[in-house]
Amino acid sequence: MVGEQNEREEALDLGPLQRALERCTEGLLLLRERPGESIIRDGVIQRFEFTYELAHKTLRRYLRMTLATPGVLEEMAFQDLIRTGYAQGLLLHSWEQWRGFRQCRTNTSHAYDEVKAQRVVESVPAFVEEVRFLLAALRRRADGAG
Repeated sequence: MVGEQNEREEALDLGPLQRALERCTEGLLLLRERPGESIIRDGVIQRFEFTYELAHKTLRRYLRMTLATPGVLEEMAFQDLIRTGYAQGLLLHSWEQWRGFRQCRTNTSHAYDEVKAQRVVESVPAFVEEVRFLLAALRRRADGAG
C-alpha cells in the first residue's frame, strides 16, 4: 500500500514514451525514403515493440495514479485496461483497434515471417497516431486542462 501511495503522489514521467515515439516516427520516415531496405523495416518493427510496451505501461501507471481504487488495475485484463483508457478519453481508438496492435506485437515475438513483418510495419503509422493522442491527453491532464 505504501508503494501504491508513493506512485500516486509522483508525477508521471512522459519522457521515455515521448522518446520512443520519436524513434518510431524517425524509423517510419526513413523507411518511406528507402522502402526496400529490410534492415530499416526491421528497425521500425523493433521501435514499434518498445513503443508499444511503454504506451500501455504508461497508461497503466496513469490509471493507477488517478483511479479511485487503483488496486483493481492489478487484476484488470489488458483489454479492460484499454477500454478504461478509451472511456476516459486517453486513447484515440477502442479495444478493437488495440487488439490489432496487440496481435502485431505478438507477431513480432515469434518466428520471423516476411508477411507478418510487413503487416506489422503497415500498422505502425496508426499506432504512432494512437501514441501521439495518448501523450497529448496525458499532458493536458498533467497541466490541469482536462
